[in-house]
Amino acid sequence: MRILIVEDELHLAEALTQILKKHNYSVDAVHDGRSGLDHALSGIYDLLLLDIMMPEMDGISVLKALRQEGVSTPVILLTAKGEITDMVTGLDYGADDYIAKPFSSEELLARIRAALRRKGEVIPDDALKFGDIELNTANPKLSVKGKEIKMNLKECELLELLILRKQAVTSKEQIIEKLWGFDSEAEHNNVEVYISFLRKKLTFLNSAVRINTIRNVGYVLEVTT
Repeated sequence: MRILIVEDELHLAEALTQILKKHNYSVDAVHDGRSGLDHALSGIYDLLLLDIMMPEMDGISVLKALRQEGVSTPVILLTAKGEITDMVTGLDYGADDYIAKPFSSEELLARIRAALRRKGEVIPDDALKFGDIELNTANPKLSVKGKEIKMNLKECELLELLILRKQAVTSKEQIIEKLWGFDSEAEHNNVEVYISFLRKKLTFLNSAVRINTIRNVGYVLEVTT
């Protein structure tokens, strides 16, 4: 899952980034409303944490612009005490939730999970299953019938993406945007390297799951019989 933080308080943005990364979310952070809008319009994010009071463009204006463009990404507003009017306006414009500063990390994570569930995303507590494989996302490891192997974070994020998309074809561009961000310098060969790592681990575990290459389109998970 990829989350965009739009927050002009640099220390808070960094703290939120570390909290979310610790819980295995991919995170990007920007510090003004205009940059937040540009990033959010890319469509690569599963959820936005959006501060209301920001330079360049306030959070309410960002939210309004996103909804006018048809972007339905869940948005949680970050509000200061006393911003009740802005909070109500934000909900009217299509925000999914709000959380008042200061807040605990536990409350924030719970609200994120709730917003993603309302969107209809699969939010596993700690594991995802496909065919005979089980991916533990809390303590990244892959297992098949009791045999397991550790994974690094990028491998885990890539396999999670492929599992959540089930049998849909996922392009290299989609993988780069989700795992590295739309403005990253990652290239197709970065994707190919991690696909190769995953294939080797699936082979090591004697899994029936395969990552098939659809030429000039992308990758898809399939179960061999």
